[in-house]
Amino acid sequence: MDFMTKLERKFGKFAIPNLTVILIAGFAIGYLIEIFDASALELLAMNPEKIMQGQIYRLITWVVMPPGGVSILLVITLMFYFSVGRVLENSWGDFRYTVYILSGIIFTDIGMMLTYFVMKLLGQADLLNFYYQYGLYGASTYYLCMSMFLAYAFMFPDMQVLLYFVIPIRVKWLGYIDIAYLIVAVLQYGLMGYYAGMVTIIMSVFNFILFYFAMKGKSRLSPAHKKRKRRYHQEVRQTQILTRHKCAVCGQTEEDNPELEFRYCSRCKGNYEYCQNHLFTHTHRK
Repeated sequence: MDFMTKLERKFGKFAIPNLTVILIAGFAIGYLIEIFDASALELLAMNPEKIMQGQIYRLITWVVMPPGGVSILLVITLMFYFSVGRVLENSWGDFRYTVYILSGIIFTDIGMMLTYFVMKLLGQADLLNFYYQYGLYGASTYYLCMSMFLAYAFMFPDMQVLLYFVIPIRVKWLGYIDIAYLIVAVLQYGLMGYYAGMVTIIMSVFNFILFYFAMKGKSRLSPAHKKRKRRYHQEVRQTQILTRHKCAVCGQTEEDNPELEFRYCSRCKGNYEYCQNHLFTHTHRK
């Protein structure tokens, strides 16, 4: 985190504000393209063969590929990812959130291109053509969004969501389920020889892996923050004790009888406070 602080001091001006809004807007555009002309999405998808032919823009445009198919839950899905992204954005700040999302995109690009070159060197051109034919080779924003959710589940494990809109469940359990799903998917793809799929998953969540090990074993709150928090609570307790009303005659307080009213006597010398029963009957102190 010290390293991130140094980076932010030098390059903080390059942070992208409202990055979550930009991501969700990109997904919305991707859904619209899929609805009106699904074949047009291929022009934006990650395709190393096309990139080597000069279509460099595909390294970025694949980010508009929808994280899921068009369904009646489309709006709810986008709203969920929007809320998760905004929470992280507000918690980390624009710069750190920008680094997290962009690193996920960059790691995915690197993984896809390396897989392409390795498969070419190994003479697996036929397998690459099979991937292209069935749309299997390509980066997926589904895993990019999952890395965002995993970071949210790690930061706020006790937050609750409604599973299927009915069952309340803490997000940490959903995070564990997602991690188990990713591990199983990687193993399955490895057994199938679907190396591009393996790399897609691993590299898309590699930013979360780095984040997890960077934060593992560290307190959510710094020692200085904890010290300030303890001091604040001590001051609040002392203030509550000092401001407690107490009758100078009978000694009753509002804790003894919440219905009592207390007033200071202007004729007594000093700060003497009396309850409503002794305000007019006490002996004035000179």
